[in-house]
Amino acid sequence: APRTPSATPSPTSRPPWAVDPSFAERYAPDKTSTVVSKHSQPATPTPMQNRSSIVQAAQQAPEGPGRTPLCYKCNKVIRGRYLVALGHYYHPEEFTCCQCRKVLDEGGFFEEKGSIFCPKCYDTRYAPSCAKCKKKITGEVMHALKMTWHVQCFTCNACKTPIRNRAFYMEEGQPYCERDYEKMFGTKCRGCDFKIDAGDRFLEALGFSWHDTCFVCAICQTNLEGKTFYSKKDKPLC
Repeated sequence: APRTPSATPSPTSRPPWAVDPSFAERYAPDKTSTVVSKHSQPATPTPMQNRSSIVQAAQQAPEGPGRTPLCYKCNKVIRGRYLVALGHYYHPEEFTCCQCRKVLDEGGFFEEKGSIFCPKCYDTRYAPSCAKCKKKITGEVMHALKMTWHVQCFTCNACKTPIRNRAFYMEEGQPYCERDYEKMFGTKCRGCDFKIDAGDRFLEALGFSWHDTCFVCAICQTNLEGKTFYSKKDKPLC
């Protein structure tokens, strides 16, 4: 501290460290600060994206005012701004993607087997491929038929609408939404023109399918199941 003169100087001529009691604390040579980076995960998968990596979040500053962090990469003392990630301290400019060397002080990052990747490089290296277009899936992913698909690639073969999490049926190796499958391949009753659902009692006659209660005489409505009948213009008659 400077020597105090015998004459009391005016407040305007006094140095800042004499006027401001917190000056020494705010401008100490080893003063550090923490930059909290936002780490966001990619788009929510459909129904679930199987990624083994964990998006890491920034951690708290070191405990204790006298502790000076060392950069995990260059092993030098960090003066000023620093990042905390994966339990280590880094100079902001040295926390980079191991593949493209992009600085990762902003945005998300992934850790895979001890290596750090930016989202783009991680997706290029580890993202699954689409079973239809063979390109990498970097957003939503559809799991179906023990394969992975872009959501926009796994569509109904008839209406071309993405199936997403709705029920679908396979016919000759092609997926169909429930509505189109019933329209194109569903079995309808010849008598009532409604669909014959699984578990319904039905019979085959005159080249058509019938609910057991719908196979009746076209004139007197007598049930003809198990009985002798005649046909006229594809209509059963007792």
